[in-house]
Amino acid sequence: MKRNLVFFLMCILFQVHTNAQQAFIQGRVTAKTNESVEGVSVSIKGSVKGTVTDKTGAFRIMVSNLPVTLIFSSVVFQEVEKVVDTRESITIDMERSFLPGQDLVVSATRVPIKILESPVSIEQYGARQIQNTPAADYYSMAGYKKGIDITTSSMTFKTISTRGFNGSGSTRVNQLVDGMDNQAPGLNFSVGNFAGLTELDVDKIEILPGASSALYGPGGINGTILINSKNPFQSQGLSVLVKEGITNTDRKQRAAVTSFHDFTIRYAKAYANRLAFKMSAQYISGTDWLAHDTSNYSRNGTIGKVIPGNRNTDPNYDGVNVYGDETSINVRRVLNQGQFKDLWYLVGQGIKQSYPALSQGIDAVIAATPAVMKISRTGYQERDVIDPRTMNIKLSGALHYRLSRNTEAQVMGYWGTGNTVYTGNNRYSLQGIKLGQYKIELKNPNWLIRAYTTQENAGKAHSATVTTQYMNEAWKNSGNWYQQYSAAYLVSAATLWLTTAASQGADEANKAIAASSQQFHNMGRATADQGRPAPGSQQFHHLFDSVKKIPISLNGGRFLETSQLWMTEGQYNFSHVIRFAELIVGANFKRYILNSENTLFIDSLKPITINETGAYAQVTKKIIPDRLTISFSGRYDKNEDFKGKFTPRATAVLKLVQNNNLRFSYQTAYRFPSTQQKYIRLNVGDYTILGGLPWVMDYLNAKNNPVLELINGVPKNTYEYKPFKPESVRSFEMGYKGLIAKRLLVDAYGYLGKYKDFLVRNALYQPATGKIYSTVVNSSTKVKTHGFGLGIDYRLPSNYSLFFNAYSDVITDVPQGFQAYFNTPRYRVNAGFANEGLGKKKTVGFNAIVHWQDQMLWDGELANGPLKSYTSIDAQVNYQLPKIRSVIKIGATNITNRYYKNAYGNPQVGGLYYVSFGFKL
Repeated sequence: MKRNLVFFLMCILFQVHTNAQQAFIQGRVTAKTNESVEGVSVSIKGSVKGTVTDKTGAFRIMVSNLPVTLIFSSVVFQEVEKVVDTRESITIDMERSFLPGQDLVVSATRVPIKILESPVSIEQYGARQIQNTPAADYYSMAGYKKGIDITTSSMTFKTISTRGFNGSGSTRVNQLVDGMDNQAPGLNFSVGNFAGLTELDVDKIEILPGASSALYGPGGINGTILINSKNPFQSQGLSVLVKEGITNTDRKQRAAVTSFHDFTIRYAKAYANRLAFKMSAQYISGTDWLAHDTSNYSRNGTIGKVIPGNRNTDPNYDGVNVYGDETSINVRRVLNQGQFKDLWYLVGQGIKQSYPALSQGIDAVIAATPAVMKISRTGYQERDVIDPRTMNIKLSGALHYRLSRNTEAQVMGYWGTGNTVYTGNNRYSLQGIKLGQYKIELKNPNWLIRAYTTQENAGKAHSATVTTQYMNEAWKNSGNWYQQYSAAYLVSAATLWLTTAASQGADEANKAIAASSQQFHNMGRATADQGRPAPGSQQFHHLFDSVKKIPISLNGGRFLETSQLWMTEGQYNFSHVIRFAELIVGANFKRYILNSENTLFIDSLKPITINETGAYAQVTKKIIPDRLTISFSGRYDKNEDFKGKFTPRATAVLKLVQNNNLRFSYQTAYRFPSTQQKYIRLNVGDYTILGGLPWVMDYLNAKNNPVLELINGVPKNTYEYKPFKPESVRSFEMGYKGLIAKRLLVDAYGYLGKYKDFLVRNALYQPATGKIYSTVVNSSTKVKTHGFGLGIDYRLPSNYSLFFNAYSDVITDVPQGFQAYFNTPRYRVNAGFANEGLGKKKTVGFNAIVHWQDQMLWDGELANGPLKSYTSIDAQVNYQLPKIRSVIKIGATNITNRYYKNAYGNPQVGGLYYVSFGFKL
């Protein structure tokens, strides 16, 4: 990387210019009202060279030869192409753009095409839509698009998922920011809204909600997201965005109304149309949404369900968002030094020796107690153990240098840090987490070469569950706690039995202790919990803070995670050489370095390295000119832990009439098991998560201590290890996209998918140790999915517009007891009504969007449970200040403040009300 950087710097310092044959074209851009238009991008077609208009609408661009074709583009106006063959000043009139379906997209084919002509389903939005969204952040806007779901783990941690397999940190969707894979290499979640672009630097987001591995590689089994930043040559100047808001207005989650702050600044400058740079920073802070589901949950490894009861009625109570109560034992049969012993019997014997008068009562109580009597430790709620102050800082910068008319060099860096919460198999508090991505790239209209790295540092990240469990142990170890509990229970019950038996007989005494059993449990808990640290107390903070600093491998709650990803890739477009078809080829080399110091992976001796290579090609041909276009793609990838995998894709676009197209696609996609699915070894409280490679059998010592499969929570068959494979899917899709009367855009699709070697976790029980484990396996059956989507975008007169979309995803043929993690409501609907410029001066705008989704049963790693259907309304009104290119906006998300969850065990999301001021957006 250092050699590449030196090379680019030498190019910048020693580039030789030949100005003798160069000329300048200058002119002015105006609106139809003769108003000067600032910030319009002016570029030379087929070249990276360009500029932007100044405050007066003037521009000046250097060209090598005449004639040239200039492209004038803006987020507000319709794009204009003009052939210029003179050096005289020119004037360009631009019209406001309200024509849908004309945007250019790259993700569908890796080359620019109109979205109307895309051969696969695609959703996109850009800077213009971001300015007018009621959403509090650009990432959440994806939830307004069909086929897409948002999972909210925290105010500052959200995950975009597609085609049904939703969850925090989806590993089934590729996410690329300026071409860089945005998934944390060790923690395995995408960090696009945490360490990606600042809001002011986003140019366009494109989402492929379907199989896309053929072009974008492993991980794109369900979709690919491309997030691209603004080019400093085309978007110059200083921009500022200040957003202030409030939450918890009803004080249901916190004791007082809480605040939300979002400050963003961006500055870009170009010099002599040759060198440009940009810098951007964003600071977000607020009081996080609260996960406070206290439903009683019955766990058995990865499998569980909500059951009746609470802490006052169930001795083995385990609240969904209550932590520390996962520690549970059967007091009638406890593993001690490799043998099962009856704790109540042993405690009872001690009581009888000290208090012989209670002997008969002790024996009677133990005899009347069931053979299974599970009791859990007392836990703490999320508000007690997770800091509610969420914060996110993003910094980014880039240097662009034009080596020639068509070739541009780029050096970029994106870095983020802060405090947030992530939901996986636990609720993880990510305090001080740091993520950085750094890239060097050479770019030409016909080719590109890039190299980048992702650097991950988990900071003070810790598991809320495990930390709280070990804090309980630090205060009073479970051996002493359960003995005190048992003694208090037995003494109280035995006393009642003796008193009742003396006056009414043994039968009535047995009935009396059975009727008062819960009272004795409460007494036992109160006795064992005497002196328990109170939430918020100095003792509590001292113990909790001490434990969360200790690595998980040493009986603490902290992750020591500093994994890395290194990637080099290139692409070449042969279209300028091969005339009969468009051909692109590409290749990449990827290297993971996993380093968790034995807190997440099996890397106690040294970091784990994984190499992966890939290559792809795509050929596109117009079979019938201006009528039928077909393309064929293929990609081959090899991960050193698995055999190579080839994935083909075939698409066709049939033009029915102008701006009305049918699309057909057959796509295959796959994903190698994630780094965690291969190498994880993590205690999550009541069981241990393991990877799926052969090392797990040695770790379990399965030859000497066999393990059994837990089928619906019941130990059954002896587990036989089978090497697991990459998961793959075959997807068939048909769609229609058409622009009717230049105002109505209709987009509809239907798809079928068939998954092979479906990757999922299963639960194992080892009788010799009494422990439960979770490993990764492939399904022996082919799981199927299907769904549809319909979207309507209608542009009305006077700048009004409305949209509607509805979509559905369904899974079938899931084997009994199989956790597919297919988490999506069967039906979802979005609808909106907006105006981007009301009145004579078009300075007032508004946007209102309604989202509804059906009820569902969430199948998650933390917990399984029901999610209610809900309706959420987001809205904003804005006033533009044209003279200073600024906007004042007042808006709200979930404006009715009806709390909802989009994942079970996740926080309840309430209303966020804000006002913002954007300068030179």
